[in-house]
Amino acid sequence: MTTRRSVLRGSALGAMGATAAMAGGARAAGNAAAGSALIVSTWDFGAAANDAAFAAMKAGGTLIDAVEAGGKVPEADPSNHSVGYGGYPDRDGHVTLDAVIMDDAGGVGAVAALEETMHAISVARAVMEKTPHTMLVGEGATRFARDQGFPRENLLTPEAEAEWRKWLTTAQYRPVANSEVGTYGAAAPHRTPGGALDHDTIGLLARDTSGRMAGACTTSGMAFKMRGRVGDSPQVGAGLYVERGVGGATSTGLGEEVTRVSGTARVVASMRAGLAPQAACEEVVRHIAHLRGDAIKGVQVGFLAMDTRGRIGAFCLLPGFTYAVTDTAGRTRVLKAPSLFKA
Repeated sequence: MTTRRSVLRGSALGAMGATAAMAGGARAAGNAAAGSALIVSTWDFGAAANDAAFAAMKAGGTLIDAVEAGGKVPEADPSNHSVGYGGYPDRDGHVTLDAVIMDDAGGVGAVAALEETMHAISVARAVMEKTPHTMLVGEGATRFARDQGFPRENLLTPEAEAEWRKWLTTAQYRPVANSEVGTYGAAAPHRTPGGALDHDTIGLLARDTSGRMAGACTTSGMAFKMRGRVGDSPQVGAGLYVERGVGGATSTGLGEEVTRVSGTARVVASMRAGLAPQAACEEVVRHIAHLRGDAIKGVQVGFLAMDTRGRIGAFCLLPGFTYAVTDTAGRTRVLKAPSLFKA
């Protein structure tokens, strides 16, 4: 583990970052043997998303079919408070959704601030396939969803509304690393960040045996955010990036910090330049820590990457980020990502 002081020591870290990341990649090579990973996704609940994606592929679906199927699982889960149905609202009481879907040939569709529509990832796919655009936002995105036949649905569950009304008594907006523990931990303080009952934005990457890839990312964003806030999740190169012949990356955590550095585009660029996925994830996390200094104290940011050979990488600022890996036989494991800081 690295201490915060050692990371923030000065500009020398910038020169050392890539070297340290490459060494870290070598240490983490056991995460997945070359060619073993087929689908990866963020957090424990990504295992269920991976299962749906794998089933879609086994049924003859495309990679886009697979990542869409995976993203729809947490979107429909009312116990998941930061993806889709049951997501916590903004400070005005509106549940707004962001999502992006992307293939490795530059096909992209995204929505931001979408309302009253459960499956944002499917609307994003419709943007990709049925419009000349790459992103629709707000009222226009919601109108497009209605025009495409997506039903109008109330996404604010009684549980989420109760939490919002409780929040209104203080109206304090302070994103907390691994906030899932704050959401659920009072009733069960033994739970650890990234545990089976914890939830966050889901990012998902899938490849086929020829090395073609696609990805998806979907979220309801930070709880009690300002109305109109959009994080990294639906932004190409921030929440998700996929490139033919190289690989893909997705992110989780406080989106503003990912957006500042075009995080996933940076990971894929590092992979294109020759870094292994693990080393590439470590490089961008170290860069964020060096760039932002004390501004990211207590903040969680994590990256997950996979190359066309099925090698994976995962790294985060703080302990607690987990990810699900499904191999070519359909077997899924949930792993804990190494972190830069101890706490």
